[in-house]
Amino acid sequence: MKLHSQYLKLHSRYGSAAEVTVTLDELAQTLGCTHRNALHVVNKMVQQSWIVWTSSRGRGRRSTLRFLLPSEEIALQSMKQAISRKDILSSIEGIRDHARSSSLQDTLQGWLLAYFGHHSEMRSDKQIDTLRLPVTQQLHTFDPLYMNLLAESFVSSHVFDGLLRQSGEQNVIGPGLAHAWEADESRTTWTFFLRKEVLFHHGKVLGAEDVVYSFERLMQTSQRTLYSYIFKEIQSVTALSPTTVQIQLKKPNELFLPFLCTSRAAIVPRDWEGGRGTDLGRQPAGTGPFKVTEMHEHLCVLEVFPYYFQGRAHLDRVEIIYVPWEIDASSADSGAAFHVIQNPSAPESSSWSRMHSESSTRKFVTCNTHKKGPLSDPLVRGHLISCLQGAAAGNIPEVSAPHVGPLQIATIPQYGGDAEDIALKLTAAGYSCRVVTVSPEEFKGSIRLESDLIVFSLFRDQDEQLRLFDLYQTLSRHLDAHTRGDIEGMLHRISREPDPHVRAEIFQRIEKRLTDEHHLHILYEKPTQTAYLPSVRGVTFNSQGWVDLRHIWFPPEDLKAR
Repeated sequence: MKLHSQYLKLHSRYGSAAEVTVTLDELAQTLGCTHRNALHVVNKMVQQSWIVWTSSRGRGRRSTLRFLLPSEEIALQSMKQAISRKDILSSIEGIRDHARSSSLQDTLQGWLLAYFGHHSEMRSDKQIDTLRLPVTQQLHTFDPLYMNLLAESFVSSHVFDGLLRQSGEQNVIGPGLAHAWEADESRTTWTFFLRKEVLFHHGKVLGAEDVVYSFERLMQTSQRTLYSYIFKEIQSVTALSPTTVQIQLKKPNELFLPFLCTSRAAIVPRDWEGGRGTDLGRQPAGTGPFKVTEMHEHLCVLEVFPYYFQGRAHLDRVEIIYVPWEIDASSADSGAAFHVIQNPSAPESSSWSRMHSESSTRKFVTCNTHKKGPLSDPLVRGHLISCLQGAAAGNIPEVSAPHVGPLQIATIPQYGGDAEDIALKLTAAGYSCRVVTVSPEEFKGSIRLESDLIVFSLFRDQDEQLRLFDLYQTLSRHLDAHTRGDIEGMLHRISREPDPHVRAEIFQRIEKRLTDEHHLHILYEKPTQTAYLPSVRGVTFNSQGWVDLRHIWFPPEDLKAR
């Protein structure tokens, strides 16, 4: 791989002519190595029949260099080797570094795409079905306590289970690790009855003490995490028997059961971290249909857990690879590329089937009126929002921007492009803006209250009401005291309302209040879509709008064309 890169460096510097004269010192400077190492590299390339090197005796004498292969062929060899070693990052970097023409980039990308999709092989007279999937978010941890990214939650949902789960039908909660549950009249004491003989991936049987341990981790954490407004309201968790758990809430909360269906409330084994000295985030043990067998910076390998209590998955192995660029489904050859792609960027292709889940991503910007500044004035907010709305429609308001100081726009790196777009539109309207991007963890801190505009994202799935409650609770901290009190009052009503449809109506009233008073402006909403080849069977979605890997299967090769 290194020799390929060195060849490409030399070809980039000297390959414009059929033959060049050059000294070894000049080659050493190009390669960034010593005179002796440069000679070693040249000799290896001669042995590979990549170059012809006619040496002149004496240091400093000019020798003759002739390239025998085009750079495209060497780049392609380099990519193929990287793919065969599963070194996907090197493959991607190679495409970026060496694809100087669109045709070469298409060729190199084609080799990369061929790595993904469904692959079947025979091992000890058994057919092993592997699905390789790309994700554009780097995976850091699968620990339910520390996850921040949707891609992490996607993997976690196949590794862990919760007490309850959302069914395919919206707002319907069904059994998970608990086969039944009940509540007292005050709806603060909840009792859950666990399934018997459910196994964790390391062979231990699930018991009530594992549930107690899992929730006590949440209750005791200092992490600022999603849905903490719910689990911080847990008074106690008690094992009444090996298969019975009682959870006592400080006050009733009708979002408690939906919370138990989320990946944040996944059940982990109490003996995993302390007793084994392993990292639950990168070497997790759950009860889910797949277990993590490898976890590296750019690769996560899942293997089927054959003893899953709800039935064995059809796939044997799933490789999830971090690919830091958008995947184009239309560039994939229908015979050997992606079989399942989440949020494909390409337009409709006749060779791909597409399915919409009931999820979408909404991006929006909020005004911080808690901070003393120009946005406390509703007229200024109104003008600013009208500028964003007008720019989206191709019109700029005729009224000039108010004379205000620089506006700080805060967000996380993933939404930096949206923040820059807002700054560009407002600058065109006469405002002065600067964008500040910080890590998701820092974004939970004081930076929001120090900024004038904050760019957020809301993933709208079957957990939407949980996410909305968390979102509006966070946004209320950016509001003036009067508006904040009203929003908190409506959130209190939501937490006491058992009917999800009534809760949805109150959430809509909150949104209308914030948009009417120019506290909030929705930038756009993008639906979640999955593209898959017709050979893929069993494509369904989990509660988060992700493809449920447990149900995916592939017919034999000779039946795929039928």
